[in-house]
Amino acid sequence: MKNIRFDGRVAIVTGAGTGLGRSHALGLAARGTRVVVNDLGVSQDGTGATSEASEAVVAEIRAMGGEAMAHGCDVSDEVGVKDMVAQAMDLWGRVDICVNNAGILMDKTFAKMEMSAFRKVVDVHLIGSANVAHACWPIMRAQQYGRVVFTSSASGLYGNFGQSNYGAAKAAMMGLMNVLHLEGVRDNIRVNTLAPTAATRMTENLLPPEAAALLAPETITPGLLYLVSEDAPSHVILGAGAGSYTQTRIYETPGITLSDESNTPEAVAAQFAQITDPSNQTEMADAFSQTKKYALNAAQARGLTLDW
Repeated sequence: MKNIRFDGRVAIVTGAGTGLGRSHALGLAARGTRVVVNDLGVSQDGTGATSEASEAVVAEIRAMGGEAMAHGCDVSDEVGVKDMVAQAMDLWGRVDICVNNAGILMDKTFAKMEMSAFRKVVDVHLIGSANVAHACWPIMRAQQYGRVVFTSSASGLYGNFGQSNYGAAKAAMMGLMNVLHLEGVRDNIRVNTLAPTAATRMTENLLPPEAAALLAPETITPGLLYLVSEDAPSHVILGAGAGSYTQTRIYETPGITLSDESNTPEAVAAQFAQITDPSNQTEMADAFSQTKKYALNAAQARGLTLDW
C-alpha cells in the first residue's frame, strides 16, 4: 500500500495540548500536515485556562521541522471557533482535516448530577464538535475535499456508570456522523467517528497501571491518521486501543409485522422473542431505508402492491 502522507494539508485538532489530541497532532505533523493545535488548557472538569500545553505542542512540531499554530478557544464558543478557522485560513489558505477531540469529564450518578454539569459536558463534546465542523464545512465544500472525525467513546456506545452526560454526548457523535456523511458525499467530504480507549488524564484513575501501559495514546493515532487520509472510508465507527482496531455497527432485526387488528401491546409482548431475533439482521443505509422497510412489510402483509 502507498505511504500515507499529508503534505500540503491543513488540520485542526481540538484538545491537542495533552493525551490523544497531542498524539494526533504530532502524528499528523510527522507526515507533513500543517496543524492548528487547539487547547483551552483547562483541567479535566473544564475549569481554569492556560496556553502552555498548546504552545508546547506547537514547539514540538516546529522542532521536528513542521508548521503549527496554537489557538486557545473554547470549542463550545462559536465566535472563538470561527476566529480559529479564520486564522488558519489567513495563514495557510485552506482547512482539509477536522479532528474533534476536545472534551471534559464531570462524572456523577444521574441522581446527584446538577443539570448545569450535564449541559456543560454536552456543550463541549457535542456543540463543540458541531461548531468546529460547521466552521470548516463551507471551506471543505468549496475545496471539494474534507476529512472530519468525531471522537466517541464506549461510554456512549455501550454505557458507563456515572457518566450520563458524557455518554449522551459521545453517543451523539454517531448521529452527527451519520447525517454529515450523507451530506458530505457529493463534495468529497468523508466523515468518521473514532471510539478510543486510551490512558489519558481522563482515564488515569480508572485503569490499573499494567493496562495503562498498553493503552498509550500513540497506539490509537495510526487509526485516526487512516480515517483522515486521502483514501479514507466514510461513515465508520472505528474502535481503537492498545493497537486493537474494531468497527462498531448498528443492525436492525427483520422483526415482525402485525395487522391492524392484531397490533396490540399484548401481541408485541407475545412475539418479542421474534422481534429481537438477530437472525438475518441488516444495516440501514439511512433513516428513510427503515421507513421504506416498514411500509413494504406492511403492504406485503396486507396483500398490497407498493411501487417503492
